[in-house]
Amino acid sequence: MEIRVSIGSQRMLLVDTDGACIRRYAISTAALGAGEQIGSFQTPRGRHLIRARIGAGLPLCAVFKARRPTGEVWTPDLQTAQPERDWILSRILWLSGTEVGCNRLGCVDSMRRYIYIHGTPDTEPMGVAASHGCIRMRNRDVVELFELVQAGTPVLIEA
Repeated sequence: MEIRVSIGSQRMLLVDTDGACIRRYAISTAALGAGEQIGSFQTPRGRHLIRARIGAGLPLCAVFKARRPTGEVWTPDLQTAQPERDWILSRILWLSGTEVGCNRLGCVDSMRRYIYIHGTPDTEPMGVAASHGCIRMRNRDVVELFELVQAGTPVLIEA
């Protein structure tokens, strides 16, 4: 199984070992486009893998800060009260680059950049680049994907 992310089309595919599409999702990658540098707020390209799965068993729209559940569950009222927050919701699939010098180690390390596939408020647009570097998904979609993949699942991010 492999996850394939297209920054250009703002789509994600989950494919089986034969390359057949199992699931297709609308996503949102970085508003600033593709790039690997730490501090760029861009989505890194290349081959990655899921290093960690975070949030199993938590409720839909559970809120995370620094990869830890806060005990909150996102609501529109919570967002109105804290409009500046970059909401990380429901589940986190933490990515690690596998290409040294491209997305692994040094100033291009995706894991050190805290690049995730994660849920976001359903009020946020999908199919439009709007994130701070991560790959955002609808909450129900990220929970579904989380249940279908394991740590070590390959992820290919292409422009």
